[in-house]
Amino acid sequence: MKRRNADRMGNFFMGLGLIVMVGGVGYTIVAEVSQFNLPQFFAHGAIMSIFVGALLWLVGARIGGREQVADRYWWVKHFDKRCRNDNHRPSH
Repeated sequence: MKRRNADRMGNFFMGLGLIVMVGGVGYTIVAEVSQFNLPQFFAHGAIMSIFVGALLWLVGARIGGREQVADRYWWVKHFDKRCRNDNHRPSH
């Protein structure tokens, strides 16, 4: 798959995942709070859609190549043991 197509497909899946997550949260809130008498069965399914949306988001990030954590993040650079350049390790 060409890089441009991978970026587009990754962006599509990330966007779809975001829409599914927001839609699931929105339906759950509307079903619980409003007077529309929406079926509670679908409200439980909407909670599951949050996890499905997160999975779609991760698939899109994997396809688009955005799943790696960059070293420019201060917390990761200074406190994550995998990213630190410590040559002074205690001998056990």
